[in-house]
Amino acid sequence: MAYANSIHEVFDAMPARFQATPNDLNAVVQFDVTGEGGGQYAATFGGGTCAVTAGQAPNPTLTFTASASDFLGMINGEINPMQAFMQGRIRLGGDISLALKLQSIFMTG
Repeated sequence: MAYANSIHEVFDAMPARFQATPNDLNAVVQFDVTGEGGGQYAATFGGGTCAVTAGQAPNPTLTFTASASDFLGMINGEINPMQAFMQGRIRLGGDISLALKLQSIFMTG
C-alpha cells in the first residue's frame, strides 16, 4: 500500500488489499480508532471478500482499538504492531489470534 495519510484512506483501500486465504476467513473485525482523524469501522470477511462499513458492528469477532497516529504508524510500517500491543498502545478483544492473520494479510508486501 502506498503511504497512508488518513484513517479513511486506509479503510477505503482495505477491500482491494484483501487477499483471500485457502482457509477462507469468516469474521467481523471492529476497528475503534481514537483521537483526531479516527473513527469506527467494521470489516466483514467471508466468501473470499472483505467489505468495510463505517460504524459499530453488532457482534464483532475481534475488536481492535488504537489511536489514529499509532494505527497509521502500523499501516505505514513505522510502528511494530506486536511491540505496540505489548506496550498497551493497541487493545484487542475477542479472537486475538485473528489479529495475527490480519497482519499477514494487510501489512505485508
